[in-house]
Amino acid sequence: MLEVHSIHVYMCRMNWGAFDLNLLIVFDAVMQERNVTRAGHKVGLSQPAMSHALNRLRYMLKDELFVRTPEGMVPTARAEQLAAPLRRALSDMQLALEPESFIPEQADRRFTIAANNYAAVVLSPQLIMAAAAAAPSVHLDIRPSGTLDIVDLLDRGELDLAVGDFAHPGERFAVAPLLEDPFVLAMRRGHPAGRRKLTAEAFSALAHLEISSSGEDTSFIDRWLAGRGLKRSVMHRAPYLSAAGILSQSDMVATLSRRIAEAFIRNDPLQIRDLPCPSPQVSIGMLWHRRLENQPAHRWLRGLIAATGKRL
Repeated sequence: MLEVHSIHVYMCRMNWGAFDLNLLIVFDAVMQERNVTRAGHKVGLSQPAMSHALNRLRYMLKDELFVRTPEGMVPTARAEQLAAPLRRALSDMQLALEPESFIPEQADRRFTIAANNYAAVVLSPQLIMAAAAAAPSVHLDIRPSGTLDIVDLLDRGELDLAVGDFAHPGERFAVAPLLEDPFVLAMRRGHPAGRRKLTAEAFSALAHLEISSSGEDTSFIDRWLAGRGLKRSVMHRAPYLSAAGILSQSDMVATLSRRIAEAFIRNDPLQIRDLPCPSPQVSIGMLWHRRLENQPAHRWLRGLIAATGKRL
């Protein structure tokens, strides 16, 4: 609070009549993109206009703000200090200026959504089709959540919503459940294990492919086998993107959530078998900041995602 208060006092000392608030939009864009050209595309300004705006802002704030490096524009300590409160202020201004109603057929806007691997495979294709049918000029920007700081991006207003597994999101966020799935065993069609009874011994003797990018906990299998004096034989680890190809061309098997396995089957010669042990549920929900709770466009987005999940 003291940091935000000190920024407020500092800015209040400035002559607001001489301050171009568009400069703050430029600052925010460079802070997000860390590249002047990309930031210019984002706000609709040329590279020379962006450089001129940054120089004006540097002069007014008496700080370099960004230092050019081979990795991009690196913010100074002052820029880091200003970034969060300015992002929140711009986000609040945008929300305040939006229409009181949202008409999907007429809307022309972008929603940024973070999705984990499960949601990317299972939900995203149907969600984009549903959005295209209901709101032709609405753009969905669905990003993989694996490398993102979801909480920070939601706080800063850079994400509209996230879809994934959220255990303890914090009171400033709201969560709504979407889908639940058990785990199943996926293997190629004609696999010998597809025709015989899967005892604990037969299951442990299979060559298992572990999915390195799923984020799903399959350790329940290892505990179940350990209770019977057995151990799973994990031969290789690979991401979702290569799993179907590996399984369809080998005798390896993989433990996957059911809807993921069903999505793979639609495109590859695979089959599904029930696990020989009880399976927990994979739970997927959507997460958003409570300040967006009653915002019409965001309510529409949540309703679209919820309806898409129900159809699945």
